[in-house]
Amino acid sequence: MELLLNSLEIFTRLDVWAALLVGSIGGVIIGAIPGVGPAVAIAILLPATYSLDPIVGITVLIGIYGASMYGGSIPAILINTPGTPVNALTTYDGYSMTQQGRARRALTLAYWSSFFGGIFSVICLILMTGFIAQIAPLFGSRDIFMAAVLGLVLVIVSHRGESLMAGLLVFLGIFIATIGMESIRYSSRFTFGQGWLRSGVDLITVLLGLFAMSQAFVLLLGKDEKVDMPDLKGESKREGFFDLWKYKLQALISASFGVIMGIIPGVGEFLAQFFSYNIANSMSKKPERFGKGAPEGIIASEAANNAVPAAAMIPLLALGIPGEALTAMMLSVFYVHSIVPGPNLFVQHAEFVYGLYASLFVVNILIMIFLTLATRQLLRIIQIPQRFLGLSILGLSFVGVYSLRNSMVDCVICAVFGLFGYVLKRLNLPIVPIILGMVLGSIMEQKFRAGLARVEGFTDFINRPISFTIFVLIVIILVVNFYVWWRAHRQPAEYN
Repeated sequence: MELLLNSLEIFTRLDVWAALLVGSIGGVIIGAIPGVGPAVAIAILLPATYSLDPIVGITVLIGIYGASMYGGSIPAILINTPGTPVNALTTYDGYSMTQQGRARRALTLAYWSSFFGGIFSVICLILMTGFIAQIAPLFGSRDIFMAAVLGLVLVIVSHRGESLMAGLLVFLGIFIATIGMESIRYSSRFTFGQGWLRSGVDLITVLLGLFAMSQAFVLLLGKDEKVDMPDLKGESKREGFFDLWKYKLQALISASFGVIMGIIPGVGEFLAQFFSYNIANSMSKKPERFGKGAPEGIIASEAANNAVPAAAMIPLLALGIPGEALTAMMLSVFYVHSIVPGPNLFVQHAEFVYGLYASLFVVNILIMIFLTLATRQLLRIIQIPQRFLGLSILGLSFVGVYSLRNSMVDCVICAVFGLFGYVLKRLNLPIVPIILGMVLGSIMEQKFRAGLARVEGFTDFINRPISFTIFVLIVIILVVNFYVWWRAHRQPAEYN
């Protein structure tokens, strides 16, 4: 209790309140603008957070991460265009309600569902802290190495239909992370005699290129379309809240799926929404309404995706292993301030951890207050021309990458990755595996080298209870995934 009270002292600081407001309000605005998304905003802001106090920098980023999903529901419901990719399922029932003249009710239901999912996941995170703090010290170098391998396997198999390409992009990320001077013998790797490659390829440079610049190119090369906003007059705002209370069981199940999927590396919001939506459909007394304005559909989608951000912090804080691209970006902020996520975090920086939990609570409350007061004003933001947004993102990206090391080389590398990311997006190929390959690849190399002093063969990597359990999980996942692939390719052959 004393530790919790000490962590609450952060709310006496103006810079923390500024971070809370920027993260919550800025995240909603970013989410409400179709085509931008939290990854772009976080990538642009990341260099600026390096000079901030760690709790301030992380609060800004996690605020944008969570708040963008609130904001993304606005265009999804009103104009059938998800503000962020994870709001795609919200369009099914949200836009149908708008066409039926129930736009205000749909928005209010989305807000309260998101709030419930966000608060529920933070509570789960806090309740699991004691358990995490107890088991985290049991993880040694070999255990964390196997956990990183598990993360990469989950990243690959979660891209169904694109597993081969996801695997290739993961290994590309691992390769990029090895470029430059290695830290043990200070020998050059894959520099090909080029001096400018000895310092390696910075993660933030790649992030800004793949996420921010590539999206800028998409917006600049797209067409500006006039958006007509529906009228929000009519139903009371309380109707949405009553809908959430009426379907509270569906909300609880959906938020629980969000927490579970957030904990598992490489899974994230999409599978959480998919399972939640299908379960809500199967539980409904009127399943025929789904896709035609069912309140349960909005609840399932929004409660699930907003439960993921806080839950995704669990593997990051406990093991130092990010589950997806946004938490991978946050990991760099920890490292800059010499705060190493992992088994010792809860011992060495316990006040920071509890302060972060408290910030997550406050962020969700601030988001709800802002949305209640400013929804009509947000409608104007949705109508910002895409090409203006693209040009703004492109300029901010160059400023951000140049500020890292005052290097024009980094700007060129960022632009190259921006073009590469644009090509991947045009081909509908995933970008996230590259980032997770870079981050998890670096963790694997560090822990592999640290564990080599105590191993003589491969079996020594899995002779501990935790590492062996993780190894068994990896084998099961690969076998099941191969079986599903084999069945899918065998059935067409049987019909021929």
